[in-house]
Amino acid sequence: MQHYARMYRVARTLLLDGQESEDVCSDIFESLLRGETILVPGMEERYLMTSVRNRCLKRLRHENLRKAPSPLPLWGSASEEDDRISDIVEDVVSHLSEQDQRIFRLRFNEGYSYEEIAAKEDISKVAVWKHLSHIITSIKKRFNPKDL
Repeated sequence: MQHYARMYRVARTLLLDGQESEDVCSDIFESLLRGETILVPGMEERYLMTSVRNRCLKRLRHENLRKAPSPLPLWGSASEEDDRISDIVEDVVSHLSEQDQRIFRLRFNEGYSYEEIAAKEDISKVAVWKHLSHIITSIKKRFNPKDL
């Protein structure tokens, strides 16, 4: 706890949000209490500060993915193009299993990482990778069945 004030300042500087900063610091201490990490004597402060920085950057990346604007279309108006793409995506996704649909939406609509999807679906990261691989293969088959 002797490093908490410095950890909080680093998180606050990066996230610009007091509550988010407290959450990051709490998450790090929680992982230490669960025994997920064993600290090497003399390296505690370096580990804690690095952990704060990495977790803050991960949150910022995740937030940027959610707020990222869609690229400009090559033809037609943005809303027309968005509608066409949405229709195609919904048609393709509707042919997937329910779990594949959830995983697809978490990964591509919400921008979740494999680890976050694995935790949400209560499966391994390898299983997430396999589902996404299957999804992509299914999508390819729907658009170009002769090449596969």
